[in-house]
Amino acid sequence: MVAPHLTIVFISTILVLATSISAKDYVVGDGSGWTLDFDYQTWAKDKVFFVGDNLVFNYASGSHNVVKVNGTGFQQCVVSSGNEVLRSGRDVIPLKTPGRKWYICGVGKHCESRNMKLVITVLSDAKNSVPIPIATSASTKLAAYSLITAFFSSLLLLFI
Repeated sequence: MVAPHLTIVFISTILVLATSISAKDYVVGDGSGWTLDFDYQTWAKDKVFFVGDNLVFNYASGSHNVVKVNGTGFQQCVVSSGNEVLRSGRDVIPLKTPGRKWYICGVGKHCESRNMKLVITVLSDAKNSVPIPIATSASTKLAAYSLITAFFSSLLLLFI
């Protein structure tokens, strides 16, 4: 009777831990989405992006687009002919390699005059990176509390 119970507890604990360290989807601009006159640099400054995470750009299709550019294209708000232009209104961009990543809206003067530009730094992966202090946001505290509670609940079940 103990072996099947122990197996269930072990699998439950592994699932909780795997969920907490898996890749994240970052909705650019959160509830505001990809839009005019939003401060994307402030939005990104407290976030840590890793290879395997995704950027999700939400916007009204036809009103904006998303273009991955280089540093010069970002500074000058210039889209070259080699840049892929995404237009779906819900563009998901997987972060596949570490380094700086630059994105702009290529519609009209949305980049240069209306602040539709984002630059982030992507780290190689969470396993091999230097630990980052836990943020003090309520959602982070809740996630940490939930993980600890699940772990200790699993241990408690071993003795019941």
